[in-house]
Amino acid sequence: MNGILNSFPKERSPLPPEFQAIYSEQYKENREGKSSASGLAQKMESWMHRKVAADVASGPGKSTLEIGAGTLNHLPYETHSQPYDIVEPFHFLYESSPLMKRLENVYDDIAEIPNGKRYDRIVSIAAFEHICSLPEVVAKCGLVLSEGGCLRVAIPSEGTILWRLGYTLTTGLEFRRRYNLDYSVLMKHEHVNTAKEIELVLRHFFSKVGSNVFGVAKSLSFYQFYVCRKPRLDMCSEYSSVRKM
Repeated sequence: MNGILNSFPKERSPLPPEFQAIYSEQYKENREGKSSASGLAQKMESWMHRKVAADVASGPGKSTLEIGAGTLNHLPYETHSQPYDIVEPFHFLYESSPLMKRLENVYDDIAEIPNGKRYDRIVSIAAFEHICSLPEVVAKCGLVLSEGGCLRVAIPSEGTILWRLGYTLTTGLEFRRRYNLDYSVLMKHEHVNTAKEIELVLRHFFSKVGSNVFGVAKSLSFYQFYVCRKPRLDMCSEYSSVRKM
C-alpha cells in the first residue's frame, strides 16, 4: 500500500481546557469572518471559492456534493449547482443559515451516502486539512463520482513557511490579544494534514490531477487548488473495503 496511506488515520492533538472553553464560539466566528482578522482571511479565501466554482460559473447546473460545508459560505459561489448536498458533522455551523433551503441532502459523514448515489462534482474548500481519515474520504469520493465527474479541492498551504507566517501575523496576533493564548496550539489541533500530504492522497486515488496556487509555487503560497479526474476505482474500492473490516 502507498506509503502516505500508512500515516492514516491521524490522531488529533488534545486541546488544553482554556482552548476548549472558547472553541465552538471561536470556530464559528472564524468561519463567518466576524472579526477583523478573520474578515481579511475570508477576502483572501475567496480565491479558493472562485477556483472551485469556476466550472459552474455559468450553467448548466450539475449535481454537487460539498465536503465540510461549514456555514454554507461557499453556496453563493454555486449559483447554478443543483441538486446540492453537503457533508458537515457540526450542525451548529449551518442550522440557522437561510441558505439551507437550497440543500437537498445533509450528511454527517460521507459514508452515509447511499450506494448508487452519484455526483457530477464533489467540492471542498479548506476542509481536507482537518480530516483525520482523509484517505477514506477521498476513496469514497472516487466511488460516488459520476463517469467524467471531478473532485475540486481548495486548501491552505499548511506546512509551508508563507502559510504559517500569514496566519501568525493576522489571526494569530488577534487571537493573542483577545484570549492571551497561542493560536498555533489551535492550528495544530485543527490542521492534522499538510498540503503535501493532501496532494499525495489525491494523486494516489486519482490518475489525473491538476493544480494551481495562490502564490509563486506550492512551497511559497497561501492556498492551493486541485482538480481530480479519473478515479482509480480499483484502489478506491480496495481501500474502502479494507477500512470496513
